[in-house]
Amino acid sequence: MALSKTQSSFYRRLYLAHLIECGVASVPAIVAATGMPRRTAQDTLKALEELDIRCEFKPTPGERHNSGQYEIADWGPIDRAWVAQHAERIRLALDYPALA
Repeated sequence: MALSKTQSSFYRRLYLAHLIECGVASVPAIVAATGMPRRTAQDTLKALEELDIRCEFKPTPGERHNSGQYEIADWGPIDRAWVAQHAERIRLALDYPALA
């Protein structure tokens, strides 16, 4: 069954938050893990706030050029345990590659 645009957008946000929790926490790492274009990854990170998921960028001390990682500071109304439990199903629905 194909996902609607609303479902795929929602799942993409959930999966991205899950990846960040699992340490896949930079734009290059997200692009490598999902195959999504860089701009889509950046837009999805920004869109997490629409679900009240608070995602914060933590720069690497002493580094330049936006080097660092994202962290989920607050999952808001989303049950992170549910997302973790269903991450594989979400990944498959989005047709993303398996994590290495």
